Amino acid sequence: MSPPTRDRSLMICFALTILVSAFLVFQVQPVISKFILPWFGGSPAVWTTCLLFFQVVLFTGYAYAHAATRYLRPTTQGIVHIAMIMVALFVLPITPSAAWKPTDASDPTWRILTLLAANVGVPYFLLSTTGPLIQAWFARSTGGANPYRLYALSNIGSLVALVSYPFVVEPLLGSNWQGRIWSLGFSLFALLCGYCAWRIWQLRQLECLAPLAASSTAERPTWGARLSWLLYAAVPSIMLLAMTNHVCQDVAAIPFLWVLPLGLYLVSFIICFEKEQWYSPRWCGPVTALAVIAVCGVMVFNQLLHLWLEVGVYMLALFLICILCHGELVRRKPTVHYLTSFYLMTSAGGALGGIAVALVAPLLFTGYFELNLGLTVCYVLALIASADGLGKQVWRPASRWALASGAAAFLGLLFVVRSQASAVAIDMLAVTRDFYGVICVDEYDRHDPVEHRRFMRHGRILHGMQYLSAERELEPTIYYTESTGVGRAIRTLQEQKQSIRVGIVGLGTGTLATYGRPGDVFRYYEISPEVLRLARKYFTYLDKSQATIECELGDARLSLEREAPQQFDLLVLDAFSGDAVPAHLLTVESLAIYQRHLTPDGMVAVHISNHHVDLTPVIHGLAQSGGFTGRRLETLDRRFKSAESAAVWAVLARDPKCLAAPRLSEVGTPLEGRSIVWTDEHSNLFEILH
Repeated sequence: MSPPTRDRSLMICFALTILVSAFLVFQVQPVISKFILPWFGGSPAVWTTCLLFFQVVLFTGYAYAHAATRYLRPTTQGIVHIAMIMVALFVLPITPSAAWKPTDASDPTWRILTLLAANVGVPYFLLSTTGPLIQAWFARSTGGANPYRLYALSNIGSLVALVSYPFVVEPLLGSNWQGRIWSLGFSLFALLCGYCAWRIWQLRQLECLAPLAASSTAERPTWGARLSWLLYAAVPSIMLLAMTNHVCQDVAAIPFLWVLPLGLYLVSFIICFEKEQWYSPRWCGPVTALAVIAVCGVMVFNQLLHLWLEVGVYMLALFLICILCHGELVRRKPTVHYLTSFYLMTSAGGALGGIAVALVAPLLFTGYFELNLGLTVCYVLALIASADGLGKQVWRPASRWALASGAAAFLGLLFVVRSQASAVAIDMLAVTRDFYGVICVDEYDRHDPVEHRRFMRHGRILHGMQYLSAERELEPTIYYTESTGVGRAIRTLQEQKQSIRVGIVGLGTGTLATYGRPGDVFRYYEISPEVLRLARKYFTYLDKSQATIECELGDARLSLEREAPQQFDLLVLDAFSGDAVPAHLLTVESLAIYQRHLTPDGMVAVHISNHHVDLTPVIHGLAQSGGFTGRRLETLDRRFKSAESAAVWAVLARDPKCLAAPRLSEVGTPLEGRSIVWTDEHSNLFEILH
C-alpha cells in the first residue's frame, strides 16, 4: 500500500497543536505555583513539589501515549483522546478554592500534590499525552516521516511560555486572571486537538497500518540502552531541582528564579534535538567538568562573591550539565518505531529525579546534599564523555597528552569530592531539614567563658545568637539589641504601659522573649516545627523569659486570618527563610489582617535587613496604603563588626505620636521617597534588587 497522502492543513494543525499544548504545559507551572505559594509559607519547596507533580504526571501521560500507540488503532486513539478532552473541560478553571489552605503546621508536601491533582491534574495529563501522541499520528499520516523536529517545536513553545511569564504575564495579570486566561487557552487547545483526532479518524487507510513498533524491522533497543536513557534524563532533572532550591533559598521563591533554570533546561533540549551536530562530547565533556569545578569553588568562597555572579556560575553549570546529558540522550535515541518508548523512559528519568529531590532527599539528608552528590556524579559523567569524545588514539598509555589530561582530571576529581565532602560533613551541634529549609545550630569560642555563644542559621543567614554564660544568657543580641528598631519599640511601649502584648512572626532562637516582664505576653507565630524544637532544646530565651510565652505553629498569615483579634501593642514581622523574602507577608491584604489584631495605638516592626534587596520602598508603599507613618532604623552590633550583625528595621504606626517617643525619634529616618505597593495579585522583586 502506498504511504498516506500528505495533507497540508493537517500538518499545520499538528504543528499548532504541539505548539499550543507545549506552551500551556509550561505556562501552568508558574501560574499555579505562584497562586498557592502564599498558602504554604512562601517556601522554595513549594516550587520543587510542584515540579515533582508535573514530572510525574508527564510520565503518566507519556506512558498512556506509549500504550495507546502500541495497542490501539489510530481512530480509537482519537476517540479516546476526544473523550478525555471533554472531561478536562469540566475541571476548568484551574484556580483552587481557599478551602485548600493548610490548617496546621504538618509537612504540606502531600497536601500540595493532592491540590494539584484535583485542580490541574486532568488538563495537565491530557496536555502531556499530546506531544508523543501527535508525533506518532504525524509519523503515520506522512508515511513514517521523522517527527523529532516536532519535539523541538514543542520545546520552543515551552520556552516561550517560561520566558513570557516573569516578563509579560506576571507584571500585567493578577493571579486569578492568569488562571482564567490559561483556561481559555486550554479551550483553544481542545479545539485544535479535537480537529486533529477527527481528521485522523477520517483517514481510514491508517487502519491498514499495524502499530509502528510491531511492524518495524528496526533493531530493538537493549535494556542497557533504555537504562542509559533513564540515567541521562534523571541527572539533569536532579540538578535542575537541586540548583533551583539552592538559589531560591538565598534570594526569594519568585517565578523568575523558577523559570530561569527550567528555561535553560529546555534550551538544552532544543539545541540537542534540533541538530545532533551541535553537541559533541569532545568539547562538552571537558567544559562541563570545568563548570562543575567552578561551582565547587563558588560553594567554598560564596561569602566573597556577589549574588548574581554566584547565580550565573550555577546557571552556566546547569546549562552545560543539561547539554551533556541531553546530548548523550540524542546520541542514543532509537528509530521512530520506538519513539514513544524513548519518551517514556526519558520522562520516567525526569520523574525519578523529581522524586529523589522532593521526597527521598528530605528523608535521607539533613541538608541539601543532593546538590553535592549530584555535582560529583556530573563531574564523573563529564570525564566519561571527554574520554569518549577524544577517542582511543588520544588515550594511548604513552601519550603525554593522556598523562597530563589524566592527572588534571584526577586532581579535579579530588577537588570536587573534597569540596562536596566538606559541605556534607558538617561538624555542628544540630543540622535538620524540613519543608521550609535547613536549620543549623553551632557554637563559637567554646573555651572563652565570656564570649562562648551559640548560633542558629537558616541556610547561610544568621537567625539568632545567645551567650551561654549565666551572666549574659538573657542579653539580647545581633538584630534584637536595645539599640535596634525592634528593641527601641518594645522599650518605648514598656515605658508607657504596665504590661504589653507582642505578636512575633518568626521565632528564630526566641531572642525577643528576653524583653518580657511579668504580665507581658509574647505570642510567636512559627511555620517550622523544627525551628521551635531547636529553639527550646539549644536556647533558653523562651524558658527563662518573665513574660507569658505562647507559640502558634503554622503560617502566620493564615493563623492571624483565623484568630479572633489579639489586641497586640506591637506586631513584629521577622519571617525570613535564608535570605528569601516572604512577599505574602508584605502585601496590602496582609496589612489589613495585621490591623485587625492591633490596638488603636499599636505599632508594626518589620525586619528588612537583606543582602540582595532593598525592602524600604515596599514598606513605604505598605505604610501609605494603610494610613501608617513609619521610620527606618539601621544599627550595627559593635561587638560583631560584620554585615550579618547589621540590623535594619522599619517601625510603623497609625498614630504619628507613637513614633515621636525619644527612643524612636532620635534615630533613623522617616520613610519617604520611592514607594512600591505589593498586593496578593502583584509583587515584583526586580524593582527592589540591589
